[in-house]
Amino acid sequence: MEHSLLTARLTRSEILSDRTKHLEFEVQGQPKFDFTAGQFISVREPRQDGKLVTRAYSLASPPRIDNRFDLCLNRVSEGFMSNYLCDLEPGHDVHFNGPHGHFILKPERKDAIFIATGTGIAPLRGMIHWLLADESRHRGHQFWLVYGTRFEQDIYYRDEFEQLAKDHPNFRYIVTLSRPPEGWQGAAGYVQEHVRTIAGSRQNMEAYICGLNNMVSANRQLLKELGWDRHQIIYERYD
Repeated sequence: MEHSLLTARLTRSEILSDRTKHLEFEVQGQPKFDFTAGQFISVREPRQDGKLVTRAYSLASPPRIDNRFDLCLNRVSEGFMSNYLCDLEPGHDVHFNGPHGHFILKPERKDAIFIATGTGIAPLRGMIHWLLADESRHRGHQFWLVYGTRFEQDIYYRDEFEQLAKDHPNFRYIVTLSRPPEGWQGAAGYVQEHVRTIAGSRQNMEAYICGLNNMVSANRQLLKELGWDRHQIIYERYD
């Protein structure tokens, strides 16, 4: 079924790393853009040969009271859409449909581990900001964000999450580097090594996992080995 296209105007573009951008948009002609934290949109633009290209991108922000949303994406070598969006200047428009997707928070709140690598942080950023914005959404529960990447320069939204952890004692932020530099004071290794420590003695909780297939599969397998039911594990893969 063909979805009607909406227009969004780029209002801000920020470099997160040498290949990653944070982009902020306003939906044109609508005072409010409704979505649920964790969902995605499908951006559609024509290449130079006129062929329409459509690519899906997770919304990297919580729903707001207005018409704004954020994206976080990597440049892909030889990829049309990722380079098109990363090169876009503020004031220019893109066309999209959505929101789509079922990678969202379950309505019954439980303690939860959020697990991400790379730009898999995008939908989790929206979920965590939404949860912590209203005490009634997180009161009485514990949350962990375990974020993994190779290098320190690729820790996206670090200042944001560190501030959230300072402001909310029930939110813990763990960054782990698989290739830590000399003098690195944080965690090291792969995310599942730290997920095991958190989840090992806890059963009545959930995990939200987003990233590439190998990481997602490794953490799903780990949690099942620890006795978790598959319904406690909510995930989205980017490949």
